[in-house]
Amino acid sequence: MSLSTIINAGLVQPGSPRHALVLMGGGARTAYQVGVLKAIGAMLRQQPGASSAFPFEVLVGTSAGALNVACLASAASLGLPAFEQLAGFWDRLRSVDVYSLNINRWASLNRFIAAVSLWRNARDFGAILDNTPLVDTLHRAVSLPGIDDALLNGALEAVAVTASSYTTGVHWTFCHTARNSRQQPWNRPGRRAEFQPLTIEHLMASSAIPFLFPATPLWVDGHREYFGDGSMRQVSPLSPAVHLGAHRVLVVGVGQPQRSGFVTGSPETIARQPSMGFIGGHAMASVFHDTLQADVEQAQRVTRTLQQLPREVAAVLPYRSVEVLAIQPSQSLDAIAQSHLHELPRSVRRALAGLGALKGGGGALASYLLFEPGFVQTLVALGERDAFTHKQELLALLGPATA
Repeated sequence: MSLSTIINAGLVQPGSPRHALVLMGGGARTAYQVGVLKAIGAMLRQQPGASSAFPFEVLVGTSAGALNVACLASAASLGLPAFEQLAGFWDRLRSVDVYSLNINRWASLNRFIAAVSLWRNARDFGAILDNTPLVDTLHRAVSLPGIDDALLNGALEAVAVTASSYTTGVHWTFCHTARNSRQQPWNRPGRRAEFQPLTIEHLMASSAIPFLFPATPLWVDGHREYFGDGSMRQVSPLSPAVHLGAHRVLVVGVGQPQRSGFVTGSPETIARQPSMGFIGGHAMASVFHDTLQADVEQAQRVTRTLQQLPREVAAVLPYRSVEVLAIQPSQSLDAIAQSHLHELPRSVRRALAGLGALKGGGGALASYLLFEPGFVQTLVALGERDAFTHKQELLALLGPATA
């Protein structure tokens, strides 16, 4: 996040700190975020004089993180129970509720034929999987009127999801507030914002993982563009929250910057040419996770600089400091997925195996598709444990401001 973002977003009305939740993308890996949020709900309930109000005023989501944000926003008027409602959604979720592999039944019995079918889907539709089931799932899980109610009654100030335009290469943030027509969108090199009511199409566009799910058309600037996963070309994942007035930001990612720890074996094995599964997992990690750590570090560095200024100087500058806390998995989700490969739908497992995508680190690629109970609940439990490890930091971030 650049200094210009903090300068341009710094002219906000004084008042209570505005808390933002930023949820990054990662397909089925975002079940980890559910565990973090469940733990936060439990922590807040245990505080003396605890309030049951929803603790975030701004919600920003990318890819599958956008789906989590939409579920939370539609239930935010309930307060803390919104976290349990999100957990219930994931308890019921299965891969068949998210995608299907359109191949003949007999083809799924043969790895080679199944692999050929994947390539044919990619050629004809621009993706190897059909995410049409997700449309019905989101219509059942996300209440768009509930989002409007939360914005109108003040439970939320803003909800935003991001998507990347295949047509122009611009990374868009679609924002929804109670006063869309009065809001001033921002326009930065390669990044733009627009204020409009969120729809299921926005969520489908944001979560359209490249190569796996097809692009989704959206209307921007009076014309139609095709959009894919919001993690692509996302150079500054924290900036939408800051532009929307956040003073304190909790960001929950699902990647491991140190992915080399997943490579095990003899020197000969490690030196062997990487498999398609390993390359696919590495490519996905690059799409979803490379910018988060750098953006968090830059935001923290800029904030420290602002806080070191003399009080009288800081008082006349159009800047504000932004506290950022980032939580990411303490264990390798690639390795966890490797032990749950058997849970993949049979046709998908055979097709990926036919492509060699499940060998040599194939758990990394499969982890984005494993919307199955064993994998999901393992990640939820990990998220809860990691959140309690950061309990004091979380309570400080979500608590009242200190002088």
